[in-house]
Amino acid sequence: MLALPRSTTPIRVGRVASTASTSGVRASSENSHSVGSLRPLASLAGRNLLDAASSEAESDAMSDLSHIPANLSAVRERMTAAAQAAGRPPGSIDLVAVSKNFPAEAVLAAFAAGQQRFGENRVQEAARKFPPLREKMPGAKLHLIGTLQSNKARDAVRLADVVESLDRDSLAVALAKAIESEGRAPQLLIQVNIGREAQKGGCDPDQVEAFRDRCAALGLTVAGLMAIPPAEGDPTPHFASLARLGRTMGLDWLSMGMSGDYDAAIRAGSTEVRVGSAIFGSRTAP
Repeated sequence: MLALPRSTTPIRVGRVASTASTSGVRASSENSHSVGSLRPLASLAGRNLLDAASSEAESDAMSDLSHIPANLSAVRERMTAAAQAAGRPPGSIDLVAVSKNFPAEAVLAAFAAGQQRFGENRVQEAARKFPPLREKMPGAKLHLIGTLQSNKARDAVRLADVVESLDRDSLAVALAKAIESEGRAPQLLIQVNIGREAQKGGCDPDQVEAFRDRCAALGLTVAGLMAIPPAEGDPTPHFASLARLGRTMGLDWLSMGMSGDYDAAIRAGSTEVRVGSAIFGSRTAP
């Protein structure tokens, strides 16, 4: 149970009540002064209580990280089985551990268990979490896999080793400028809206080749393709479509497959799967 932080400033509630019983005028004056002085104290106490609750919740969540190495092992075993079933070498598929909404301690636990690649959806969260971890995780790679706003392109270039959500001309222009000014070039994947879903980001499959040409004209090198299939239905046909597109374009880096379907993606030709909850556990939105 959380205890309310003890204030060192005296709180004169009792005095106000007592004074009110003996002198109406004096009670009015004292009450006005005392209640006003109580407001910042109550606000501070409330903030302290919320901070303590947040710290306790995080402590509880991080009290046992033993599930992370075990989950990683299970994911790798499943990846190996899927690769072997498809007649592919298991080492031909990379695993990106999607650590969005999980604290740095969880990332370190996965790194200690041999994980090297991590994925984040938001630049802001990656900027808070990963720079302090770099020294503790030599060789680790950061993938940005969420929708990227053009005004965050410079931050993305500074932070990421791979940007997987290149999907429009304005972002390509912003990334090209950021790469030139920062002198650092992350690898780039075009995100393909493989299911042609209106609510989802990504380049239309019919426009991907032309978009790559426009990226090349800006000095950007596209290393591969990324896709998220529709949530409903069998993802296999969508994975197969992305694999065909990759072959047509001569791109063999295919980022497709997540916690619920990465074995199907591997059978379809994926060379990178992005797995979060199957490694870290249930995700709580911030």
